[in-house]
Amino acid sequence: MVIALFRHGLTEENKRKAYLGWNDSPLCKESFDLSTKSRYNLYFSSDLPRCITTATILFPNKELILLPNLREMNFGRWEGKTYEDLKEVPLYQRWLSNPISYCPPEGESFDKFTHRVQNGWEEITGEILSKNVGRCAIITHGGIIRYLLSEFAPQPRDFWSWQVQHHQGFELVFDREALRRRDRCTLLREVPLTAKEHG
Repeated sequence: MVIALFRHGLTEENKRKAYLGWNDSPLCKESFDLSTKSRYNLYFSSDLPRCITTATILFPNKELILLPNLREMNFGRWEGKTYEDLKEVPLYQRWLSNPISYCPPEGESFDKFTHRVQNGWEEITGEILSKNVGRCAIITHGGIIRYLLSEFAPQPRDFWSWQVQHHQGFELVFDREALRRRDRCTLLREVPLTAKEHG
């Protein structure tokens, strides 16, 4: 069973290196040129517009199952702010040095975020196991993909060590019973996204 993880296309706020969680931002022009030859049986997406738009670019005319649990971490009052905006704020400095123990004001703690993502994963795996689906794609955010890779990649690596680019996806290949037991996948492979050919 294959579960593919795709990050949404690069946005204007990503270009500014601003925190972008539950707020949204339009995709950059170059994101509309991405394509993939990979195809799946089911498509799940975060309900935020940047993911829905990316899904329709990569997988046109496919029905999406929208899951709010696949949203990025909520950065609260730090949404839209950059490191330069926040670097003098003591709570921000504490959060940077210990993001497990501290939380953005009016935002989401790491524990709450990971619990929510786990719930989203249970929704997805329940759906694909009950329908006996062989291949599905998830279009979501960098933080979600990092967490799922830290939990399910074949070799354990922590959340912070994963680099999740806007122009590549990952396919996790599971044995059916391993997926049911929430074990790690047996194989992880990259799925490069390519620029569309304009003829």
